[in-house]
Amino acid sequence: MTNVSLYKSAAGEQAVMASYDAALQNWAVPFTTHEIPTRYGSTFVIACGDETAPPLILLHGAGGNSTIWAGDAALFCRRFRVYAADLIGEAGKSAAARPEWDSPAFGEWLEDVLNGLQLEQAALVGVSQGAWTALKFAVTAPQRVTRLVLIAPGGIIPDRLSFALKAVVLMLFGQRGTRRLVQELFGDVQVPEDVAAIIVQITTTFKPRMGVLPIFNDTELRRLTMPILLVGGTKDMMRDVDKIAARLNQLVPELTVKRVPGAGHAMLGTAAHLADFLKL
Repeated sequence: MTNVSLYKSAAGEQAVMASYDAALQNWAVPFTTHEIPTRYGSTFVIACGDETAPPLILLHGAGGNSTIWAGDAALFCRRFRVYAADLIGEAGKSAAARPEWDSPAFGEWLEDVLNGLQLEQAALVGVSQGAWTALKFAVTAPQRVTRLVLIAPGGIIPDRLSFALKAVVLMLFGQRGTRRLVQELFGDVQVPEDVAAIIVQITTTFKPRMGVLPIFNDTELRRLTMPILLVGGTKDMMRDVDKIAARLNQLVPELTVKRVPGAGHAMLGTAAHLADFLKL
């Protein structure tokens, strides 16, 4: 495995990193940043909250970074010591490594992150690919996961083919098409201009990873004995929350499902939907 070039140009990478640093200025509570060594390269982690509180790991989705949690940090910190980790190979500050999805790599990476933070156990919150990554770790080390939140998770059911086709078509229309795609990702929820601008910037400069997240088999999912919250938007153009819930209900002992009316694959103010489950 080698590191790859994640951006179309050096200028594009610099612009995304500048936006990252600017977004950190809006982090809702005091924080520190850390570089955690893993077998797949360095991982950038934003830490906040009471150091004696139970630990919570936040994992963003593909083509994004940990700044998506900036507005939610204060709510999470009511109960937890929060660690927002940039996924490797994505548009954050972690290593530009893209190991194979059908290998143990992402579970091993998250194991290394927990070990580097000296955490024996933690609650995990993941969005989309971040949720898939949380699952990858949880099915191999369920005893280390106290609670598991899956927001529009990959790896439970196949993605809708119609999403990929629509995305390809919209991208042909340049920035106008990209903005239309961004809005559709959020469903009926109007996307604030500053949020849309950052997503468009990343979309037009970052090289997304191609391929499909592997589906977990029944044996793997039956290992998930911890309390699980599934969150999904009713207007998610990528994944059907009802079908995800139906499969998980057959395989896991403790599942709570929260459907968010009108929300799409991407959501704003995520922490509010998790407050009851996480006892925030």
